[in-house]
Amino acid sequence: MTLPMPTLDHVVVNVRDRLDAAVETYRRLGFTMTPRGTHTLGSINNLAIFGTEYLELLGARAGDTGRPEILGSPMGLNGLVFGTEDSAAVYTALNGAGVPVEPPLEFSRPVELAEGARDATFRVVRLKPGVTEVGRLFFCHHFNPELVWRDEWRQHANGVIGVSRAVIAARDPGVLGGLFTKMFGADAVRRSAAGCSLLVGLSRFDVVTPVGLAAEFGAAAASAEGRDTFMAALTLRVRSLERAAKAVQVPGVLRDDERIVVPASEAFGVTLELRG
Repeated sequence: MTLPMPTLDHVVVNVRDRLDAAVETYRRLGFTMTPRGTHTLGSINNLAIFGTEYLELLGARAGDTGRPEILGSPMGLNGLVFGTEDSAAVYTALNGAGVPVEPPLEFSRPVELAEGARDATFRVVRLKPGVTEVGRLFFCHHFNPELVWRDEWRQHANGVIGVSRAVIAARDPGVLGGLFTKMFGADAVRRSAAGCSLLVGLSRFDVVTPVGLAAEFGAAAASAEGRDTFMAALTLRVRSLERAAKAVQVPGVLRDDERIVVPASEAFGVTLELRG
């Protein structure tokens, strides 16, 4: 049995029923947002496409009872999505490793292009409910990635070119580290006094304590909202800090020689750290 290789497909920011306001905010942060998408599962989204991954603003229409995991969850980062080109093999491997996963689920959304509309189709493999409290961890298999990664959507005023890190806060980082080890193998996880990290392609997921989160981001950190484990922050790679500073047009932004930090309160619940 070969465990899947952890690569990053996209990250998900839950904006509940405020997708229009979230899109406007992220445009003020310097992102180019794709046109609105509507999934066959009922959710709606807009994306910021980077070099090899993307950021998804995910919402649902007010009163939609079909997506309780969107409207019933706190705003902020709540999805870290691994990439795969073989969803069936991922399902088989994780089952064999004792990781509780749902059978692959296929869905789509129309994409409006100059030459006409086409359907972007996906198949996902999700962990079963209750496996982890951190949020949504799943694998995404794109059947037509050319409908997602298009150069006209990769150009951002803030110069963002990729996600280099996601930060997760956990009272006991070792619990999530153990799950990642089961999913990907011991050599994919690095442990330290501060917590642990999952190596995800050219990115990584850092699992730190709430004290560690506060030490790194201070008042800009995301709120726990009563949760013991939650996704809290993203570090985004930019072409230059000067370019990013000119493009980010929201209050409360912090800056030093190495980074720009957008408080979670100004980015729909997720702290955004921009680094060159």
